[in-house]
Amino acid sequence: MIIRSARPEDVAQLLAFREEAASWLLQLGSDQWQRPYPADRLLTAVEAGSVFMLDDGPVTAATITVDATAEEGLWTDEELSEPSMFITKLTVARTHAGANLGARLLDWAGDRAYRAGAKWLRLDAWTTNEGLQRYYLQQGFEHVRTVREGTAVNGGPRVSGWLAQRLTAPADHGFVDVTPTPTSAGG
Repeated sequence: MIIRSARPEDVAQLLAFREEAASWLLQLGSDQWQRPYPADRLLTAVEAGSVFMLDDGPVTAATITVDATAEEGLWTDEELSEPSMFITKLTVARTHAGANLGARLLDWAGDRAYRAGAKWLRLDAWTTNEGLQRYYLQQGFEHVRTVREGTAVNGGPRVSGWLAQRLTAPADHGFVDVTPTPTSAGG
């Protein structure tokens, strides 16, 4: 499998990918990702080089967003002073579920963050999705805190405020990585 940077022409596929995940999550009883994601925000992230796609031949098996910018209002100034990379929108296609791709992508992201000089790989997960939270804990992340106050960027209560982190490290993720060299981590 090859991991590559997403391109602007991938935005429609990425949005469909998210819709597939939202439908699956709803079947599991989660309200995560039930609002459509703004295509313009996704395009901005793609153009910034933060969105990555895992291709299994001609099929996209998974996607992840990794960058040095934290969502506003989640992390303290002290935490933000530490070199960190942040992951969001980790999604595995239902056709590839159960193949350990999520864990391998987290390892890839941790390796990428390490190469960028980051100490931490951080994330914010859906506040009510306890299954997802357990998954991240099983992947070596430590729960930092849950932020419930404040509002989300698009209005309404904060819904993705379960914060976790793990130390970055080199990893043998097994993907062919054709992405550009990572830029310096924030901090």
